[in-house]
Amino acid sequence: MAIHKKRTNDPEGMRRRVLDMAENSFQARGYHASSLGDLMAAAGVTGGALHHHFPTKKALALAVIEERVAAAVQKTWIDPVLAASSAREGVRAVFEAVAAELEQQGYVRGCPLNNLAHELSLADDEFRLALARIFAGWRRAIADKIRADQLDSGQGRTDPDRFAALAVAAYSGAMSMAKTSQDAGVLRECLRALEGFEPSQSGLTAKRRRRVLPRRMIG
Repeated sequence: MAIHKKRTNDPEGMRRRVLDMAENSFQARGYHASSLGDLMAAAGVTGGALHHHFPTKKALALAVIEERVAAAVQKTWIDPVLAASSAREGVRAVFEAVAAELEQQGYVRGCPLNNLAHELSLADDEFRLALARIFAGWRRAIADKIRADQLDSGQGRTDPDRFAALAVAAYSGAMSMAKTSQDAGVLRECLRALEGFEPSQSGLTAKRRRRVLPRRMIG
């Protein structure tokens, strides 16, 4: 009776392991501080196997951006916002969920998209464009949800594109500050500030009152 050896070759599994290790290393240490040698050792693959899927370190980084970082934004932000009763409720839920998760985790490594954008946007146009596409899709999803909300309700003064830009900027800034301070509470502070503003069709209208200083009388 012939004995058939179990097939152990799993190129797709190997590719996933490399992406897992690269994603984690880029997030924890940064792209430039992550060597291919360390990634190969962590993933348990040879140089030939690695280069079969990712001929260069840049190719590996682009795969991380386009497959893993984009998927993280989809899962963390876009899907919850689209599933929410309204865009505003979705944005609020994401801020609260991320803050709670980071507090339970006990440390803040930052937003994967932010981290790579800060490190790579000026280093290479392909990196910059890949990251910009994710930001654009993120903003577009929020804006489209607001438009759908307004069609359902038949009313609304909020400018969808401006609110989407503000929400993404508030979250990105909050994550950068939370990483620096190692305090996830910053996300809740930025959420409260975001909810205090109404980006209207005619311009960015703040609900807060402006303090007008009286002119000094001369006489």
